[in-house]
Amino acid sequence: MPPGWGLCFCGFAKLLLRLAHIPKQRGMATTLSIASWNINSVRARIDIVERFLREEAPDILCLQETKVADPQFPEGVFRQLGYNHMAINGQPMHHGVAILSKVPISGRSTHDWQANGEARHVGVEIAGGVRLENVYVPAGGDIPDREQNIKFGQKMDFLARMTEWSGGVAVPTIPTGDFNVAPLETDVWSHKQLVNVVSHTAIEIEALSELQAAGKWVDLARQFVPPSEKLYTWWSYRAQDWDASDRGRRLDHMWVTPDLADKAHAHIVHRPCRSWGKPSDHVPIVTEFRL
Repeated sequence: MPPGWGLCFCGFAKLLLRLAHIPKQRGMATTLSIASWNINSVRARIDIVERFLREEAPDILCLQETKVADPQFPEGVFRQLGYNHMAINGQPMHHGVAILSKVPISGRSTHDWQANGEARHVGVEIAGGVRLENVYVPAGGDIPDREQNIKFGQKMDFLARMTEWSGGVAVPTIPTGDFNVAPLETDVWSHKQLVNVVSHTAIEIEALSELQAAGKWVDLARQFVPPSEKLYTWWSYRAQDWDASDRGRRLDHMWVTPDLADKAHAHIVHRPCRSWGKPSDHVPIVTEFRL
């Protein structure tokens, strides 16, 4: 190799790496893809997270139920894949959220909508001054009665506090994550059998409806998939053959303020991920925006 070519090549390689992390341009618009996934332990399922990022390469990934304290979060894996911008709010056990991004983020914030210190939210500012809010609503236990089940009361209070926050949102915003409520009859495999099961009860659906109305949030999945069609993002581990039985629920959501609704150009539920090795019971959802 002629003298100096090695330095030139290294410089060129670094330039290509930087360009790979710049949001894609189409005309004058910036194309930005945002994924959300309840991963049910990021360390236990890091192999499928890495596979998903290599195959789908979203610009931003929002994770819920990371189940890891911040010092033990596997940052190195994400950095190797170009996700050098991070906002992490972690805890062990059944909590923890994180935003991993190829593009710059700023303005990290957290809300304690459960009022007990559990790490269930982290938000950042992304391109164009848009806020991205990563949310993990508590599941709520098994009994849909706050008097008999403190966890259900915590869930309802979480949604109420989030509703109050929604009424004050004044900038373009994208809330996404595991909301743990399937609001439509077509968001569950059987409305009749699940109407009294936590995640699809009338009181939860009403609370989510009030939350949606408070922020005038647009449900992106149902902007692309008609409400008349079945759509799920979660399948229980208990099913011997989850795909054949297809007893799913749509618990994972991505909403936007009305000013962003026409900026969304595709929304995909990555159902095949449920069949990957050592899977989460949730699958990723991805929306492509042109901001």
